[in-house]
Amino acid sequence: MSQPFSGVIKLDVRDSVPDWDPYKLKEAPAGAPNVLVILYDDTGLAAWSPYGGRIEMPTMQRLADNGLTYTQWHTAALCSPTRSMLLTGRNHHQNRCASITEGTTGFPGSAGRLPAECATIGQVLQDNGYSTFWVGKNHNVPEEDVCSGGSRSEWPLAKGFDRFYGFIGGETNQWYPDLVEDNRFIEQPYGPEDGYHLSKDLADQAIRMLRDQNSSNPSKPWYLWWCPGANHAPHHAPQDYIDKYRGRFDDGYEAYREWVLAEMVTKGIVPEGTALTPLNPMPEEVANPGDQVRPWDTLNDDEKKLFARMAEVFAAFSEYTDAQAGRIIDYLEKSGQLDNTLIIYAADNGASGEGSPNGSVNENKFFNGYPDSLEANMRHLNDLGSTHTYNHYPTGWAVAFSTPFQMFKRYSQFSGGTCDPLVISWPKGITAKGTVRTQYHHATDIVPTILDVVGLAMPNTYRGVEQLPLAGVSMRYSFEDAEAPTTKKRQYFAMLGTRGIWEDGWKAAAIHAPTSNKGNFDADRWELYHVDEDRSESTDLAADHPEKLAHLIQVWFDEADKNDVLPLDDRTPVELLAVDRPRSEPPRTRYVYYPDTSPVPEGVAVSIRGRDYKILADVVLTDDSEGVLFAHGSRFGGHSLFIKDHKLYYVYNFLGEDEQILESSELSPGKLTLGVEFTREKAGQNGESVGSATLYVGTDSVDSKALRVQAGKFTLSGDGLCVGFDSADPVSSLYHDRGSFPFVGGELLGVGIDVSVDQYLDLEKEAAAAFALD
Repeated sequence: MSQPFSGVIKLDVRDSVPDWDPYKLKEAPAGAPNVLVILYDDTGLAAWSPYGGRIEMPTMQRLADNGLTYTQWHTAALCSPTRSMLLTGRNHHQNRCASITEGTTGFPGSAGRLPAECATIGQVLQDNGYSTFWVGKNHNVPEEDVCSGGSRSEWPLAKGFDRFYGFIGGETNQWYPDLVEDNRFIEQPYGPEDGYHLSKDLADQAIRMLRDQNSSNPSKPWYLWWCPGANHAPHHAPQDYIDKYRGRFDDGYEAYREWVLAEMVTKGIVPEGTALTPLNPMPEEVANPGDQVRPWDTLNDDEKKLFARMAEVFAAFSEYTDAQAGRIIDYLEKSGQLDNTLIIYAADNGASGEGSPNGSVNENKFFNGYPDSLEANMRHLNDLGSTHTYNHYPTGWAVAFSTPFQMFKRYSQFSGGTCDPLVISWPKGITAKGTVRTQYHHATDIVPTILDVVGLAMPNTYRGVEQLPLAGVSMRYSFEDAEAPTTKKRQYFAMLGTRGIWEDGWKAAAIHAPTSNKGNFDADRWELYHVDEDRSESTDLAADHPEKLAHLIQVWFDEADKNDVLPLDDRTPVELLAVDRPRSEPPRTRYVYYPDTSPVPEGVAVSIRGRDYKILADVVLTDDSEGVLFAHGSRFGGHSLFIKDHKLYYVYNFLGEDEQILESSELSPGKLTLGVEFTREKAGQNGESVGSATLYVGTDSVDSKALRVQAGKFTLSGDGLCVGFDSADPVSSLYHDRGSFPFVGGELLGVGIDVSVDQYLDLEKEAAAAFALD
């Protein structure tokens, strides 16, 4: 209930007394600090120099020297779930975020929309006198909402943020990102030929927001969540940063593990005597083959050269982005704001194994279940990190950068997937600078820590809805006391069928391999580790302490019941991405798209995966007509219908490996329906559609050939369906030199895509009849 009016109201305002108090906005607590959260993607504990790694991170080191380095801070093993916890302070299943937003399954813990019972840190701070900014990645919007006409209920501005600039989805091309500003899609401000890189742009935008805020409201504190695309694939970096790391990883990932473990012990990141876990920890018969590591001494010279270069590019990507974060820190120092800014510098999950044992020049193959080949990768050895690749290192580096633990991202039962870097700096509030903290903590603890430092509490009721209690605890007790016992008592883990539970220094981990034991979770074998004594989780004590193991297994089920964890789901990424989910538009078999509109994101665009399809464009051609009629995807996977040199082309670019081209003879001016029909005949070896395509000019078939069509998405984020132009990273090499190659000379009325069983010629007659009515 609002505060009652305490002034005086008379007939005449001159006899009345105002009272502004009932209408005032809340102010932040006196002396409340600014809050800056820097959140990387896909980074294991052993990658970065503050933790002993070879990747130089001078900005992070600067903050560590002026703050605290945490060695047992944990995440959810995947990005969307971790980010949801950093938003709300509740466990990811309470946030309905069991997996990434593209992997929702419609159960209480996996519905993809934050419940009203979980207010965000942005909402709480915004309502209490803070300016709130979100810059960079947002992977917490349901896929159906990522479109121009979709609901904005889960977008940042509806979740307590005054401003947003970045991208929505799991990843984006760092040279050609798909950008959003506030509630609308925008074009990138300039191209890589003029020095563009997303990390630089995000730093520019963050500094601009902070400057604007400091100019207008310098007494008001702010919260900034800065989430670069690094270190998620694609690993893109300027060439001078790549060159800096030339040769630094030539010794291979096993040698790196041995070397970095010694460095981690020296820095106090792990205790003396910490054991190194096996490179491939699970028995061959139950391991996921795609997550295996090929030992370095089994590689040929080309493979070693390729894999080392991939690590160099990853390192360059990481350090370049750290330098951009440094520009934000420099601005805070110059503007006198650094001293009272709480800075949290972290990563959202372990190193990524999505590059397969062979590495990849196109990470989209992982999401299509398509293998990489050495021959294809070697062709791009000198292009890695550039606009020509969408690269990702092999699983060996994922294990190396997650030293000394087992496995990596996606595996929640082992710390290789969940134990991540965290540095906290607050010059005004932390006196024990440059020291290490070993208390066990988790992503759910960040929101309680921020609220504790700011001097606020999560409300019991928010906007009339009773709130779920915070799942985390404040870490502030550890700021000044390195020896203080951990205040966290237990934490469950569950991700993609893997699961674990930590309680009072002990951890139970369920060993589950979906490729050989799909489902059958009751048959999982549980291992037991005394983490307080065995930091790397190297020695299974299940046989020695059966009572302890039984207790922890029951604790896991108790937490699962309390947090809506069940049912467990071990389906592959390809299977999860193919789940039928709600759509903002009813299902249909015919789609019509018009020129002069923004790209249609893949999550809401027509899907041609695993089916027949026809594409028809209604045009009026002149002698000068050329350009893209229809395009969807990019050079790393997609298809395009276009006119060039007076000819009609259809190109299906299969995962960046094979540009399958259909071509007409010269076109004549006039009113025409131009199109292509694909008829699926069978599934290929890796699930792709195999069939035949026919190119049409009017009712005439002008070319045909066998065609392969991807089983999965073109990308996880961006490169949407375009009419009258292509996106910034074009589908076909036939017009890469023409940029987006917009259609000019003549008129493009629209493009129809049909995924019904109707024949192309029948549809062409309908289109011609409709065109005649124009």
